[in-house]
Amino acid sequence: MPAPKKTARRTLLVASAALTSLALTAAPVLAAPSPSTSPSATPPATMSTVGGARLGQAGTQVNLASGVPVLPKDLTARSWIVSDAESGEVLAAHNAHWRLAPASTLKMLFADTVLPKFPSTTEHKVVPSDLAGVGAGSSMVGIKEGETYTVHDLWLGVFLRSGNDAVHVLAAMNAGVKNTVAEMNEHAEELQALDTHVVSPDGYDAEGQVSSAYDLTLFARSGLQKKDFREYCSTVTAKFPGETKKTKKGKKVRESFEIQNTNRLLSGTDSDIGVYPGIAGVKNGNTTNAGATFTGVAERNGKVLLVTVMNPEKNEHNEVYKETAKLFDWGFKAVGKVAPVGELVPPKSAAQPTAQPGATASGEAGGVTGGGSSTKPVASATASSGGGGMGTAFAITGGVLVLLAAGAFLVNRRWPLPDLVRRRR
Repeated sequence: MPAPKKTARRTLLVASAALTSLALTAAPVLAAPSPSTSPSATPPATMSTVGGARLGQAGTQVNLASGVPVLPKDLTARSWIVSDAESGEVLAAHNAHWRLAPASTLKMLFADTVLPKFPSTTEHKVVPSDLAGVGAGSSMVGIKEGETYTVHDLWLGVFLRSGNDAVHVLAAMNAGVKNTVAEMNEHAEELQALDTHVVSPDGYDAEGQVSSAYDLTLFARSGLQKKDFREYCSTVTAKFPGETKKTKKGKKVRESFEIQNTNRLLSGTDSDIGVYPGIAGVKNGNTTNAGATFTGVAERNGKVLLVTVMNPEKNEHNEVYKETAKLFDWGFKAVGKVAPVGELVPPKSAAQPTAQPGATASGEAGGVTGGGSSTKPVASATASSGGGGMGTAFAITGGVLVLLAAGAFLVNRRWPLPDLVRRRR
């Protein structure tokens, strides 16, 4: 491949998530209001109208009409949103812009911000200062001082075990927690995720740290445009490096141990919740202040949906996953039938679509010409117990990529689906 084409392809790969703009009759998009960043007990009277005026209204927003399925009963989450990941249409929402504690779903923004900074093969030896400031009771993957880890290892720890220790090591590599938090806030603003205020990069409960179901969906959508992000968030199990020990003969040995994804809709490890058909990530979270939070992406019959659920009031085991599954089921029945109530906005730097006569764009692992989508997998990795430790990785499906005027904002007409999930159907 000629060098210019390689450069262009790399530019396409790091583009943010895309959308087809909607012709909505809503009021003009307004910036998020700026009340106290402490979460409220009830939805505020005034919320952001980013993405459409109806998304700023309290309560459930949906356009029910003939042929549109009724929303599922017993939804108790304080906030949720169902959207078409490709078109950006918001199919239904409930308090979409309510600023709430995000828990570890905030790690999606952390990953979208920091992941492009370091090659996966980069090695780092952990020093005590790397782990300073990790909150008491944090979820941990088991990082040990004095041990060396690859960036690949660390991201597996972030996504599978939601390891705050792995987050802090990566933040230390990124010029420290303070710098990382500043970059995350800047990136959130660029994505127009204006409900979000980052205090701790790992999502650990902190005064003033908030996000919203709408913003978490923007983070997932942007992150899913990155190949490594997709790979990590879809991995079910992996091998993680353990502590170096000496044998009786004095030989140093470093064994690994298995880690498993805590996303129950992906791993299906609990008796009361199974693997959701077509699930492909993204991230879960749970803290005292936030309760349970979750953003998921799933594909069915060529449609890709994003669902975010924040803090169900119903105190049942795995309730956040159960309500997410109900909303996915509704969304796949409703998509194409229900009129949207809003849209997922593009990043601030993205320009409006401009016609590119005669131009085509390449997919990640093989060129695709304009005019239609190819469903042939062009890059894949299947489940394995060794060789890098991936329990599953994405099979990248080629698609039409429409290059916009900004040159770095794409519409990806085909989204990825993990090979393992495809086999589970």
